[in-house]
Amino acid sequence: MSKGLFVSFEGPEGGGKSTMLKRTAEWLIENGKEVLCTREPGGTKLGDYIRDMLKHDSCGESPTNAAEVLLFLASRAQHVEKVIEPALKAGKIVLCDRFEDSTFAYQSYGRGYDLNILLNLNKFATSGYSPSIVFVLDIGLEDSLNRMNKRQIQTNTSADRIELAGKEFHHRVRDGFLDLQKKEPNRKFLIDASQEENMVWEQVKSILINKM
Repeated sequence: MSKGLFVSFEGPEGGGKSTMLKRTAEWLIENGKEVLCTREPGGTKLGDYIRDMLKHDSCGESPTNAAEVLLFLASRAQHVEKVIEPALKAGKIVLCDRFEDSTFAYQSYGRGYDLNILLNLNKFATSGYSPSIVFVLDIGLEDSLNRMNKRQIQTNTSADRIELAGKEFHHRVRDGFLDLQKKEPNRKFLIDASQEENMVWEQVKSILINKM
């Protein structure tokens, strides 16, 4: 049994997940908590290798949609066993930039795979571990695209394979996150990420205080 707390940050591209994760970590550490920050896909050497394959076709060949699902889950299985499970058993608070809801939103609502099949595959990959608190940082498509473009200019990077999937795909993904949140409103918390950063953070902090 885990003794720690598992929190994930989800939502469309450009919603500020990494920023809110960083602010959450700083606040928790200031309050004497042990914190582990991680991300998906990634979090381990194998996961980072898979991340590069998924985002940039680093092996020289794009994965099929089915292979994409299995690669995400392979990364997650390694991540849970090697990183997340040990940290939770040690009583740490694990903050993860994306986890299972991204798979459901992108690969089920976005790619069209049966959600129940993905739920079962994910349960196998995670050994049943699931975040106790999920922040869904929602943002409209145009704002999302504008933030992505701004980030690429600032970091001198180009859009990755999934970011280039097209507007209709990203519409479906956003709808997926919203639908998933509605099904579990006591565990998944919807936040309007188009607001000013400090307003978003105050909502995140308020929920954490209430749930912890």
